[in-house]
Amino acid sequence: MPYENTPMPSRRAFAGLLTVSAGLAALTACTPKDGAPSPAAASMPAQGDVTSPAPASSSAAATATPSATTEPTIAATPAPAPSSTIKPQHSLTDPTSPWVIVNKHRPLNPQDFVPADLVQPAIRLAVSGEAALLNSTTAAAAEKMFGAAASEGVIMTLASGYRSYTTQVSTYNGYVASTGQAAADRASARPGHSEHQTGWSFDIGDGGGACSFQPCFAEQPAAIWAKANAHKFGFVVRYPWMFHDTTGYFYESWHLRYIGVDAAVDMATRGITTLEEYFGLEAAPDYL
Repeated sequence: MPYENTPMPSRRAFAGLLTVSAGLAALTACTPKDGAPSPAAASMPAQGDVTSPAPASSSAAATATPSATTEPTIAATPAPAPSSTIKPQHSLTDPTSPWVIVNKHRPLNPQDFVPADLVQPAIRLAVSGEAALLNSTTAAAAEKMFGAAASEGVIMTLASGYRSYTTQVSTYNGYVASTGQAAADRASARPGHSEHQTGWSFDIGDGGGACSFQPCFAEQPAAIWAKANAHKFGFVVRYPWMFHDTTGYFYESWHLRYIGVDAAVDMATRGITTLEEYFGLEAAPDYL
């Protein structure tokens, strides 16, 4: 996500390239032909929808004995969300919860929420000011993760952390003024719809400084290490490869989200890639 202290942060500037740069293999792999998130996910049946059993044929009904009783129809119930196996459960709507889900269908409540426990983590920073802050729980987990990566020779930087509602207003409006609202909605979250505002997420950079906020970042040591190990510290790659029809955003190998070790490890073990699926929520490819 973009640096917070610039008028036009580059948070998803390269996500925009997904619609115009077919020459790059990384972009081609995760861009639909029209360059916009496909509505396919929105048109799929809601999770838990079932097909009703076919009615009994008239011939079968005629052969039933007069004393036969009709079995009551038992309605099928949706399967529980995968996250239901993890304890303790947390709120999906409270912005102070590590499980809060913020996407194009689920704005923050209140929309101008400010974490009460913002701190600057003791890790390598590529930014300053509010962008160098995280909530205290995320900061502590990030310190452990960055330390573990460094012990294996991988240097990470904090490239963008907390983003206030006011900053998001400026960021989003800048995109609208420059590219129009439709393009802005593909590149930047509307105010009140950004995970960065919660303090539970942040963007990483590579110690070498290469490919920041670009598709090629996925090939850098920091991204490779995080993809393989971040779950051990409670983080997931929030916008995974080829799941923009669910999350609303193209692949961002740099954007990590804290949900707790138990849930993150559970997701990794079970091969679940999006929070929407894990928590049994509908896909959110576009704003309602």
